[in-house]
Amino acid sequence: MAGTSAAQELPRPLTDDDFLPFDMGQAAIGHQLFYDPILSGNLNISCAHCHHPDFGTSDGLSLGIGEGGEGLGPDRTPGFGANKIRKRIPRNSPGLWNLGARDIHTVFHDGRLSISDIYGNGFNSPAQEWLPEGLNSLLAAQALFPLTSQFEMAGNVAENEVTGAVHDRIDKGWPILAKRVRTDPRYGPAMVAAFNEVGTTEDITISQIANALAAFMAIEWRSTDSPFDRYLAGDTSALTSAQKDGMNLFYGKANCSSCHSGPLMSDQKFHALALPPFGPGRTRQWDPYARDVGRMSESNRIEDAYRFRTPMLRNVALTAPYGHNGAFPDLESMIRHHLNPQASLAKWTPNMAALPKVPWLQKADFIVWQDQPEMQRMRNKIDIIPVQLTDAEIDNLVTFLNALTGTSVDTPPFGVPEGFKP
Repeated sequence: MAGTSAAQELPRPLTDDDFLPFDMGQAAIGHQLFYDPILSGNLNISCAHCHHPDFGTSDGLSLGIGEGGEGLGPDRTPGFGANKIRKRIPRNSPGLWNLGARDIHTVFHDGRLSISDIYGNGFNSPAQEWLPEGLNSLLAAQALFPLTSQFEMAGNVAENEVTGAVHDRIDKGWPILAKRVRTDPRYGPAMVAAFNEVGTTEDITISQIANALAAFMAIEWRSTDSPFDRYLAGDTSALTSAQKDGMNLFYGKANCSSCHSGPLMSDQKFHALALPPFGPGRTRQWDPYARDVGRMSESNRIEDAYRFRTPMLRNVALTAPYGHNGAFPDLESMIRHHLNPQASLAKWTPNMAALPKVPWLQKADFIVWQDQPEMQRMRNKIDIIPVQLTDAEIDNLVTFLNALTGTSVDTPPFGVPEGFKP
């Protein structure tokens, strides 16, 4: 791609036609549900605890502190006593920007949810044929799975009826949550009014709840008004000279657009970057140790080992730390890793990770580094070719990535409810 002009590589601007339509009334219900712990097994954590707008719709941590934790963002603690967390969340909490886009066909770092008819319900998902009917989008399907995750929102086995039901089969917890919502006077009548297919509160299922959450996320965090977006739409003065230099690098010499391509700035494919590993890993059934093989855990194809999905980049400057496990604290260090993964991995130190101290778990936080065969397998699987850039060029790339921040991110349609309690 070196030598190609930026004008030939720039994507078209995003327009209304690029986004699925969602109902504002349903979004208003999803807004309240998103910030309400009613959807967690122990009634102690909401979606917003890991996806909060103060942290770019993420949580500011490398690996999140889920069910059992206390507080919000980088200040979140792992809890105390019998309620303390039993495991760190294995991967970084992704931002939620532009997830209502029509062209998105695959989500999660390992792509474990995608549009497909393999099970006859429109999706290839961890729920397989047990996914409920009536979901109106990939985003609605995605909203269901944190609710079933033991360490994210469901809670530990024997703590509540939701997680007990999920332990039996993944879909059995959703009706319990749906009953909570439909019998709540704040939600039941509102959902009857907002959903045409719902005649009485008894008709409310987890699908309407998921569709409401999807409507909220799609409307609240649609972002298409960054300086770069204005530039793509024809305003050549929207970018500074340094930002234009960074853009030319991004779409040229630096080769960033080979993966961060198209209007959404993602090819939605999977690539191995040899990011420094740590944490509990997302282990497969027979893994004897903490590790994360990425896409291979879903595809069962050895060639997919250590590959992770290319993230979209709108508002990327707001969503630090970076990588599928949040290994890098800022854009510069993440760029430098892309330029030379082997050299970056050799220089990486554990203090670069934003990991709140969890004394009863910290012995395992970096144990994978002691497994030399695993570390070598990961080092041997790198899909990107090193690129040499000067410090000034790296600075310009960072400046360009900051130009992807929307001008209206601080004034969303709904905002944080006044009653939200971290």
